[in-house]
Amino acid sequence: MITALVKSALGALRLLRLRLAGVTIAAPRLLAGGIDCRPGHGAHPGHIAFGDGAAIEQGVVLHAFGGSITLGRDVFLGPHTVIYGHGGVEVGDACLIAMHCRIVSSNHAVPPFSTDIRSQPDVLLPTRIGRDVWLGAGVTVLGGVTIGDGCIVGAGAVVTKDLPPGAIAHGVPAIVKGYRSGAPGK
Repeated sequence: MITALVKSALGALRLLRLRLAGVTIAAPRLLAGGIDCRPGHGAHPGHIAFGDGAAIEQGVVLHAFGGSITLGRDVFLGPHTVIYGHGGVEVGDACLIAMHCRIVSSNHAVPPFSTDIRSQPDVLLPTRIGRDVWLGAGVTVLGGVTIGDGCIVGAGAVVTKDLPPGAIAHGVPAIVKGYRSGAPGK
């Protein structure tokens, strides 16, 4: 009984801490310890929102950097997932994002050789992950990519281009190797 009370109190404190940081949270299913959420960056307010039933595991990093990160209903983020929302990241309902995944929504401009890369502004590239998508362990999704509803992306893949609904992709870069049974148009 004491353990259940302690767990409940820790969950309530985590929820309060995230809300005080400016995160919009409906009714989460799980908020593990060590979640790092930063909506804003300097004068840029940014926004992070979790849909109902979100399950966020330990060590997850969500930094909007003045952009936005929106998680749909019943999204699971595995341990140590990192999402950077400079250009905007949307994750659809019922997605399963395994541990150590990385999702970005920007890139660096490539200046002439005589100019430091770090001195250039970010190029904002909105990233969208559809409904019912499964990203295997260690998947990287680059900025500007749209992953269609119902896709499965194999562990360790690097998604550099859009994936159509129902695709099964893997590799570096990720290549469509097949489709889920009943996928649209297949």
